[in-house]
Amino acid sequence: MNIYTHPKTAAQEAKTAQKLRERADGDGSVQVHLDPMMEIDGAKVFAIYGKGGIGKSTTSSNLSVAFSKIGKRVLQIGCDPKHDSTFTLTKSLIPTVIDILEQVDFHTEELRPEDYMVEGFNGVQCIEAGGPPAGTGCGGYVVGQTVKLLKEHHLLDDTDVVIFDVLGDVVCGGFASPLQHAERAVVVAANDFDSIFAMNRIVAAIKAKAKNYEVRLGGVIANRSRETDQIDRYNDSVGLRRLAHVPDSDHVRLSRLKKSTLFEMGDSPEIAAIQNEYLQLAEQLWAGTEALQAEPMKDREIFEFLGFE
Repeated sequence: MNIYTHPKTAAQEAKTAQKLRERADGDGSVQVHLDPMMEIDGAKVFAIYGKGGIGKSTTSSNLSVAFSKIGKRVLQIGCDPKHDSTFTLTKSLIPTVIDILEQVDFHTEELRPEDYMVEGFNGVQCIEAGGPPAGTGCGGYVVGQTVKLLKEHHLLDDTDVVIFDVLGDVVCGGFASPLQHAERAVVVAANDFDSIFAMNRIVAAIKAKAKNYEVRLGGVIANRSRETDQIDRYNDSVGLRRLAHVPDSDHVRLSRLKKSTLFEMGDSPEIAAIQNEYLQLAEQLWAGTEALQAEPMKDREIFEFLGFE
């Protein structure tokens, strides 16, 4: 069985084709075509992007806990084949949706929610979408199958916040697919050339998706940085804003080694300050952030823009 397709009735195919005509990804698009019927309703949905290794999973997990601390029912979905987005929440590498689907030969009716969803710290529900085997398939299919399972089992009915923790930079339609579902996309960046350069490309991808989907840029989380001057300078130039600043702290590194969130690392002044930054961020996102209309730079333009004389 080809795991990257699933049968539909003629009526469903026609309906999907009409939707795709109405909401194509723009002229000349080569991005994966997602099933437009698989939409998330009710919950506030956030997609976390950023350069690979910048701390998206740490940010996502601590933000999930912060949302839970202010009384929200939270679901975090890891969208990386490494399936390590949620391990600080669950204290384990949980099986991926693709792993579980393969075990039942992709007969979704045989699955129960507890087969692929694990409750983590402070009640955060955790799912690892996983990814297709290396060199095959598309990440967009994996995200689509995960959302399909959630809807089939009515798990989104009892969810206030969904956080997609997305693999690395946006370089293909597959890993841009969470933008179909998100209300706001948030970029994690350090105060350095590589992460701001990557952020600029992410901003361009979100701008493209925003033409046909409801997703809008919410802002930037400055991470692993003592200062934010380069991030702020870039934001001022393109129309972004900084939502939070998580400094470079050894407590963050230790939390990963201890397989814990920062909310389990004690209450020293430094840790408490970072916890409060996440709590304020959760409050801000829940209240609703401005939909930013950023204008990304061309690659050569940002290359000249960043840095010092």
